[in-house]
Amino acid sequence: MRKTYIDNIRWATVLLVLIYHVCYIFNGVGVPGGIPNAKNIPAFDALAYVVYPWFMVLLFVISGMSARYSLQKRTVKQFLRERAVKLLVPSTLGLFAIHWITGYLNIKMGGGLEYIPPALVYPISAVSGTGPLWFIQMLFVFSCILVLLKKTDKNDRVWKACKKANLPIILSLFVVIFGAAQILNMPVLTTYRFGIYFAAFLIGYYVFSHEEVQKKIESARIPMLCLAVIGAVCYTVYYFGSNYTSPECLQSIITNLYLWIVVLAVIGCAKKYCAGETAFTRYMAKSSFGFYILHYPVLTVTCYLLHYRFDFPAIYNYAIALAAELLITCALYEVLKRIPIARYLILGIKKRKD
Repeated sequence: MRKTYIDNIRWATVLLVLIYHVCYIFNGVGVPGGIPNAKNIPAFDALAYVVYPWFMVLLFVISGMSARYSLQKRTVKQFLRERAVKLLVPSTLGLFAIHWITGYLNIKMGGGLEYIPPALVYPISAVSGTGPLWFIQMLFVFSCILVLLKKTDKNDRVWKACKKANLPIILSLFVVIFGAAQILNMPVLTTYRFGIYFAAFLIGYYVFSHEEVQKKIESARIPMLCLAVIGAVCYTVYYFGSNYTSPECLQSIITNLYLWIVVLAVIGCAKKYCAGETAFTRYMAKSSFGFYILHYPVLTVTCYLLHYRFDFPAIYNYAIALAAELLITCALYEVLKRIPIARYLILGIKKRKD
């Protein structure tokens, strides 16, 4: 069951992730992981505040919906085999193939190379080069747990019951999201938020995968969109200057209410207005996963060179970094998907599909 508007949400959100990472790597509000003492433009920090609370939650909701549709056409073994190749291989073996570059540069910029024996630089760089691949690592884990849940409910009683969810129930799922945000959060590695992301994945699978539920979300798109815009302004003003990746921010009721409103607004508006296809959207739907995997090493190298080898004004750094990220990532994807071993290790593609 292919839904074009879901594909469009996915690739558009991936594109937003690419834009966000440019803002993040040059951030000036103390969020760790960026380039130390980078030239900064506060307006771009504001953009990071607007999108960070909700875009990965949205991707997990969409992934849960897609998992439901996938399992309707595949056996459990086929589903797990495909997920292992597409998700597990790039997020493990791919670290040693290309993502060690990210780890190496992060260690170098942090001044850690002098403390690591030369023989261990490569393996440590690879292990620490995960970057945004945490998303597909968690998605693989969630897919495995989903299979176990499916076996305990062979008649799909839970999924069928969720079909009856009305708009008040859909809105009240904010309580589930808020509660899940408080649990199963990894210390230090704040991106590994198992509670909220697994809840979002299950909501996508059990609730939002129903056409009837999607129509209810669509019917509330205008008020949700208005609230989302108001929420974006209020949220950014309230938290600006603080670390938006800190537990204090991510676990607050303000953050979780804002993100849930945006998720509903995006899904509702996309269902109504973004169900069409063009050659560009078809290409992006097919390629965005590869872009997600490849973009961060490209961006890290670009920003490292801009910061340490050149002395451009800040706005040039942002513009060059974004342009290089988009163009080089696209070109690299087109090259790698044509190389058998590389496309398997890095992109999780067994055979090229034209």
